Amino acid sequence: MLNQVIFVGRMTHDPEIKKLDDGRKVCDITIAVRRAFKNIDGEYETDFIKINLWEGLAEVVSGYAEKGCLLAVKGRLQTRKYDLSDGKWMTVYEVVGERVTYLSPGKNKKNQEPRLDDEDFEP
Repeated sequence: MLNQVIFVGRMTHDPEIKKLDDGRKVCDITIAVRRAFKNIDGEYETDFIKINLWEGLAEVVSGYAEKGCLLAVKGRLQTRKYDLSDGKWMTVYEVVGERVTYLSPGKNKKNQEPRLDDEDFEP
């Protein structure tokens, strides 16, 4: 089975690591991804994709990336179910990032080129 998604877009806010009660680290980022086609008004629409980054990847991204940074994110879709107070269940779909490639410089812009390794991002 294959469960893989790839997004290329700009970060909408600076990343921030959160430490969970169980000690794990997570960083939720949102990237703006322009659609490849125009709408009926002749304009491109943008989707805002929330991505969960965990542990080491969360630390690296929060230390280097910033709002406006162009990223390629490879990951997977994950579902979780929540029990609502009225006895009904709600299913949530999340993107879990597994690999991030910087397509523009981040916080430390001096003397750094964006990483464009084939092994880090496969179109």
